[in-house]
Amino acid sequence: MDEVFIRTLGEFSITVNGQRHDHLLSKSRKGVSLLTYLVLQGGKPVSSQRLIREMWNTKSSCNPESALKTMISRFRALLNEITPGLGNCIVCAQGSYRWQSAPGVRVDVIEFDALLDALKKKLTDEERKDKYRQILELYQGDLVQTGELVNGVIQSSWMHREYLEAMYAYIRLLQTGNDYAEICRVCEQGLRVDELDDFFRIELAYAASNASQERDAPDDALADADQREEMTGAYRELAKSGLALQEKAEQIRQELQDQEHDLDPSGPFFCDYSAFKEFYNVQIRNLRRLGSTMFLGVIMVSGKNGELSDVSREGAMAGLQEILRRNLRKGDIVTRFSSDIIAMLLPTVNYSTGGMVLERIENLFYVEYPSTLVVMRHRITPLGS
Repeated sequence: MDEVFIRTLGEFSITVNGQRHDHLLSKSRKGVSLLTYLVLQGGKPVSSQRLIREMWNTKSSCNPESALKTMISRFRALLNEITPGLGNCIVCAQGSYRWQSAPGVRVDVIEFDALLDALKKKLTDEERKDKYRQILELYQGDLVQTGELVNGVIQSSWMHREYLEAMYAYIRLLQTGNDYAEICRVCEQGLRVDELDDFFRIELAYAASNASQERDAPDDALADADQREEMTGAYRELAKSGLALQEKAEQIRQELQDQEHDLDPSGPFFCDYSAFKEFYNVQIRNLRRLGSTMFLGVIMVSGKNGELSDVSREGAMAGLQEILRRNLRKGDIVTRFSSDIIAMLLPTVNYSTGGMVLERIENLFYVEYPSTLVVMRHRITPLGS
């Protein structure tokens, strides 16, 4: 097979023997979502039903299984048009699908994960620098979002955080050798990925000042020599208190980890409405930085034949909350807004997948309580869009 490189970080493109192909995203958004999703599973097989739940609105097709097979067949054909045999990397076996890179086929997120794993091993400083340099070259931006994957934003956020942590560690390693030119390069790219990152801004100012050279940097970081000197002075003040700050950071980290043991390791986070609003403020800022949004889900219970008694309503709400606990994800936030309404923050990526979540919850309620006199209604609406 030809030499193939698939990029999903920063943009989606396929390069074959140096020739770039970037038309797939416009021809098959679901196909690109499928490829990305399978690659993120690390080679593990994914059932057809799971793929449908993750990226298909079952109401949009009377036969979603057939629609999925047709989409995969067409997308394989598109891949094979780019280079013969590339479509065979999507392997089907026993009703499941997985990604298996053929010889000569590279995927950036697979290499990114491999480099992170390699950095966990014992390496020399030079070997570690080489891994960091490779990450720097690979990570050209956050994971491409097509709007089709339920967990796309979550996976993208995780990779974004891992990239930042790796670059912070790389800079600290470069500081031991006073490699200011490389620090500038790392910070400049870091600011292209996350323009609000203060760590990169301060390190860029300090490194540029010490290297005594003009660097391309954000205007507010290096507007002129006076401002650069001011930033350098701020850095030095931070360095003086670095040890004490690190000790405090370690104390906070330990206390947070100790608290984590007391939390339910699975399922969503339940909180009162005041905390719910604070979680919204924090999450919406992060998601806006990634160019995404989240959804508000609301479920209301009422009686089939009029009002519910207090006992029936409390029983229904207790049952509903238990179903939510078992079926929502760790990143979801849940609150009881009133005596008959549950509200949820769902960091999903599109309206249809969010609606599927609430439909599944409603169906599970009726399955577990088939004789109930409760009527359940739900709504979902985007936030911060």
